[in-house]
Amino acid sequence: MSVCVIGSLNLDLVSRVHALPRPGETVLATAVTRHVGGKGANQAVAAARAGAATRLLGCVGQDDDGAWLLAYLAGAGVDTSGVVADPATSTGQAFITIDATSENTIVVAGGANASWLGPSEMAAEIGCPRVLLAQLELNLDVVGAALRSCGPETLRIVNAAPVTFQAAALFPACDLLIVNETELAVCAGASFTDVEAAARRLLTRTGQSAIVTLGGAGALVIYGDSATHIAPYAVTAVDTVGAGDCFCGFVAAGLAQGRSLIDAARQANVAAALAVTRSGAAEAMPTLAEVTAALASGGGGRLSA
Repeated sequence: MSVCVIGSLNLDLVSRVHALPRPGETVLATAVTRHVGGKGANQAVAAARAGAATRLLGCVGQDDDGAWLLAYLAGAGVDTSGVVADPATSTGQAFITIDATSENTIVVAGGANASWLGPSEMAAEIGCPRVLLAQLELNLDVVGAALRSCGPETLRIVNAAPVTFQAAALFPACDLLIVNETELAVCAGASFTDVEAAARRLLTRTGQSAIVTLGGAGALVIYGDSATHIAPYAVTAVDTVGAGDCFCGFVAAGLAQGRSLIDAARQANVAAALAVTRSGAAEAMPTLAEVTAALASGGGGRLSA
């Protein structure tokens, strides 16, 4: 396969509100919808829509929610043969609240994601993909075992989200680290004014690279002794929930397809911008054809997200 994604699968329950509730406050939702979610599922769909042969390793409950998620993923072109249906637990859920400005809060109940395969079983499932993409909604020991199991033919990407202080222990085993500014601040252990310098503190060996996503300011790609800024693509945001996952999936697919790191990041930047113009997470991921057309039409300006 081109891309192997290890990560979470969740049912996203999304509430739309005029303003996010303050502590102790009750607000009324204007709409409630359900969507495919979980960082693993989202990133796998993005990679598949970017044209890469993509396999997802993860776990759902043996319940209706899990069956619904698997059916959607299969329809999106994701190989779900490595997703376990555990009868002893329930499928993960995420409770998402989005206000009128597209800001959001997210609470995740891990469910089956937290009771998945052990490190040795995980390593045996991975095989030899061109790119391995992992996030941090799984047990970190499992993620670490997956990274260490790969041979030199596999490029290993870690998206340090949701961020934890313990995540830094995984960084030596990855080839590419993807973080946003908030995650960078936690991982670097201090506030910063120089994004590049802070990101370089997280790289521990020769040959590693990093991408820092900057929201409305685009992204910064750090590689070797160089850094390249990827300019934002102008859109009006509707729902920003899946933007980071879309970016990661498209980067993984681009690298698996032989693109340079800069070209893969530029394509991913446009894909993430298109994703925030639609509701949902996995459902919002654009196709490679849409991204290619957007790149051909130009862009620039400020991403309204």
